[in-house]
Amino acid sequence: MDHDTKITVSRTIDAPAAEVFDVLTLPRNHVQLDGSGFVVSDEHADRITGTGQVFTMNMTGDHMGGEYKTDNHVVGFEPNKLLAWKTAPAGTEPPGWEWVWELTPQGPDSTEVSCTYDWSAVTDKELLKKVSFPLVSQEQMENSLASLAAAVD
Repeated sequence: MDHDTKITVSRTIDAPAAEVFDVLTLPRNHVQLDGSGFVVSDEHADRITGTGQVFTMNMTGDHMGGEYKTDNHVVGFEPNKLLAWKTAPAGTEPPGWEWVWELTPQGPDSTEVSCTYDWSAVTDKELLKKVSFPLVSQEQMENSLASLAAAVD
C-alpha cells in the first residue's frame, strides 16, 4: 500500500451489507458520516443508483478559504458491494482523487467495510503544490467508519 498517494481503512460493522449500502448511497447521510468536518450538507442530492451520476455537496474548509461546493462523479457502483466517486470543485472536471467504499459480507449480519481515499491520479503540479494531500487523515477516515457503524446500529 502506497501511503504517499492512498489511505485505506477497514472495519467490520454488525449489519448486513444491504443496510450499510443503503446508508452510503444517500448523500444526505454523508454529513453524519464525515469524519473530516468538511461536509456541511447535500445539495438536494437523490439516492445514488449508478455510475455516471453526480451529487453535489456543500462543504467548508480552510484549505478552500471557507465555504465551497463539490461535484462528486460516481465512477463505481455495484449494489451492496462497491460505491466510488471522484470529487471535483463544483462545475469542473475531477482533478484525480477518488473515494472508494467496498463492502464484503462476513455473514448475514456482518460486513467488512473498506474506505479508500486515493489521490494517485492527481497530476496537476500546481494543485499538488496548493493542496497538501491527504486533506483527510487516516484517523478522520476511521471516525467515518465509526459513524457509519453507529448509523446502521
